[in-house]
Amino acid sequence: MFERIFKLREHRTNVPREFFAGLTTFLTMSYIIFVNPSILADAGLPREALITATILASVAGTALVGLWANVPYAMAPGMGLNAYFAYTLVLHQGVPWETALGVVFLSGMVFLVLTLAGVREKVVAAIPLCLRLAAGGGIGLFIALIGFQNMGLVVANEVTLAKLGSITPPVWLGLGGLLLLGVLEARKVPGAILLSVLATTGVGMALGKTPLPDGVLSLPPSLAPIAFKVDILGALKVSLIAPIFSLMFVDLFDSVGTIVACSHQAGMIDKDGRIHKIDRILEADAIATVVGSLLGTSTTTTYLESGSGIAAGGRTGLTAVSVAFFFLLALFFTPLIGAVPAFATAPALVGVGVFMFQSIKAIDFTTFDEAVPAFLTIILMPLTYSISNGLIFGFLSYIVIAVLCGKWSKLNPVLLVVGLLSLLQILIEAGCLK
Repeated sequence: MFERIFKLREHRTNVPREFFAGLTTFLTMSYIIFVNPSILADAGLPREALITATILASVAGTALVGLWANVPYAMAPGMGLNAYFAYTLVLHQGVPWETALGVVFLSGMVFLVLTLAGVREKVVAAIPLCLRLAAGGGIGLFIALIGFQNMGLVVANEVTLAKLGSITPPVWLGLGGLLLLGVLEARKVPGAILLSVLATTGVGMALGKTPLPDGVLSLPPSLAPIAFKVDILGALKVSLIAPIFSLMFVDLFDSVGTIVACSHQAGMIDKDGRIHKIDRILEADAIATVVGSLLGTSTTTTYLESGSGIAAGGRTGLTAVSVAFFFLLALFFTPLIGAVPAFATAPALVGVGVFMFQSIKAIDFTTFDEAVPAFLTIILMPLTYSISNGLIFGFLSYIVIAVLCGKWSKLNPVLLVVGLLSLLQILIEAGCLK
């Protein structure tokens, strides 16, 4: 059956290798089970229900891409995208979380339509590379800032906006978890993020800084408080057009970048540079986002951690199906998951921020017509506590500088439409438009 579905011999692999590759990928990305509920709970969603939603969205997306595209990729609610949902849409802009789920739903539908229409490659190509790279770096800084806040290391200050917090025991534990994460990653230990979360939680329990779990096994928490609470009609507002496209663009850049990197690693690139089954992969990504919004979680995307399973020998969709199986098992260990404190997931946020920030190394900061828009994109995301603000000022500054420098060839219709949407969002936030 496995041979018939996944064509294992054709890909020079076997069931044990694919199963182990799936376990490897699961271990490297399972931190999302702890981290995603922690972030979205700040937006007012119930944390227990979010654990179930996160796992089921991961299962649905990963199983779909494994069976539909037969590739060893895994999907789950995306880091950065969940921060945008919680801290920009809900907390910063005051959008109800039900309406924010509607924004996620619509962004997934737009993503799906672009993919089915075959125009998503043109959209990606139309956005300047420096802005695509800057978006990843800016989101990385934003996520790291949230991690330091959750840890208690960075706190608010009326004069300087932010300052160093009191070095309390939870802060020490969070810093210890971050150092452990750094050591494990430096030594290339699989599942470094997960191990740091578990170790920090264990030490916290031993020191009495976090309560012990009520048990180990239990039935999954009910999805009822968040499932199908998506407010699609409420998201159909002029003021939410920019957030819809911001989510879609970030998901598109993230997914395409991950797919390109993992496809090279897995040898899934043709001689002419075409990626095998990229249409099916992106279709699965978009469908997973729509399904995730209905379950009650933020945008689902393809995970770069899939590369760890590929490095372990995974070559087919059986690896992805194995990842989905391990996520499904995690549903019955929710008491342990729910006991993980914020100071234990905080180092994971900082670690993910470090990984995402690496994208800026490919930006040419000596060319100022690209350096200024890229820098504004990066720096304004954490400073304004908004991913969309960074993207808006990045797009607008790129267009204005290109026009004033007479570099019309750098502009294209898609970029101009994005710039128009960005300007519209600024006018809305300034109160010029309702």
